[in-house]
Amino acid sequence: MLAHLSNHYWLTNAHVPACLLDEPQIGSITREGLVSIDLEICDGKITTVQPAGIMPRSDIPIEDLHNGIVLPCFIDMHTHLDKGHMWNRNPNLDGTFTGALQALEQDRGLDRKWDREDIYRRMEFGLKCSYAHGTKAIRTHIDCPPSKAEISLEVFRELRDVWRDRITLQAVSLITIEGFAGTQGADLADRIADLGGVLGGVAYINPDLEQQIDRVFTLAKERGLDLDFHVDENDNPASNCLQQIAAAAIRHNFKGRVVCGHCCSLAVQESEVAAQTIELVKQAGIGIVSLPTCNLYLQDRYSARTPRWRGVTLLHELREAWIPVSIASDNCRDPFYGFGDHDGLEVFNMAVRIAHLDTPYADWIRAITSTPADLIGLDNAGRIEVGLPADLILFKARYFSDLLSRPQIDRIVLRNGRSIDSTLPDYRELDDLLD
Repeated sequence: MLAHLSNHYWLTNAHVPACLLDEPQIGSITREGLVSIDLEICDGKITTVQPAGIMPRSDIPIEDLHNGIVLPCFIDMHTHLDKGHMWNRNPNLDGTFTGALQALEQDRGLDRKWDREDIYRRMEFGLKCSYAHGTKAIRTHIDCPPSKAEISLEVFRELRDVWRDRITLQAVSLITIEGFAGTQGADLADRIADLGGVLGGVAYINPDLEQQIDRVFTLAKERGLDLDFHVDENDNPASNCLQQIAAAAIRHNFKGRVVCGHCCSLAVQESEVAAQTIELVKQAGIGIVSLPTCNLYLQDRYSARTPRWRGVTLLHELREAWIPVSIASDNCRDPFYGFGDHDGLEVFNMAVRIAHLDTPYADWIRAITSTPADLIGLDNAGRIEVGLPADLILFKARYFSDLLSRPQIDRIVLRNGRSIDSTLPDYRELDDLLD
């Protein structure tokens, strides 16, 4: 399919979520929010979007999709590529967040681990998976302890250059935010600015939290950097870092983008407290990214006890307040999440089940496409519009129930209008790193 097509062709009878079109009323909308359209592709770009059934020119090749769903390529805005694919050499056997931290530190202490080659090959394995599944852009948090930051950030820079024509990569620093104090914090902020990255860290409740948050905002303002925090990744109702970050963004009149990830404790707080936080987040213009697979795995995990909640934040309530909400893959086959394959469809599939993003599906598909594209500053991604690159994923599935009932291993990924080799990398590529 499509291999025979030229630089100029039509895709007809495509089912596309109306929320991803710049003219959503382009045709009749199904109860799932899908419209049937024809797409003209020329020289790698989308040149026409029109209602299905208008006969295209007969001298241009046509591929009839028979109402198969077409999506823009995925935007995965919260990942940890530098941690990925180390599970088999150092698993987190008790499955807890504390166990994950311990396994990570143990792995960093192993001989010949976390050197340049180890980090590069594991990160690139993740990129190969992402590309094959149809991801166009990735924001990855990079662990930046003093002993490892230089190596990890340089590996990121190399991979960003090597993969420039396939995946847009953004880097975010990852340390606990007290690490931004003093010259060490300023040096890291300078390094992130030089890399063109995003300043980020893990916020947790402590007596100095307000001062620590203010320090991060000040460093970001001085360098013109956006911010991306790990926040409240726990089931403690007293954990209100999200509220404090929102208040700081307002207090600093911060003009850059601010994203907060996880925000799990919001779901276990009293409704009045949660509502106050949501209102502050809205006023501050903060975007939220939920990590449903990893949080389902780690949160509320206690030995010999069935979990009582699903770990995710208040996605529906945040969306009802018109706060941009995204979902992303987070960790992959590392101590924080022992599964995953960097597949945006799998993440959306799991999110639908975990957080009830169905009946109706409404515009939730934006959470893995156009919303993260907006939050990370990409204006040429996440949508299907005239003039944008023809970076698309074609499925035989015709409706969301079809799409989310099978893994869709026969999907076709188009980049600049051409189908790519979507063969996934062999796990054996990393065998020598797992000894």
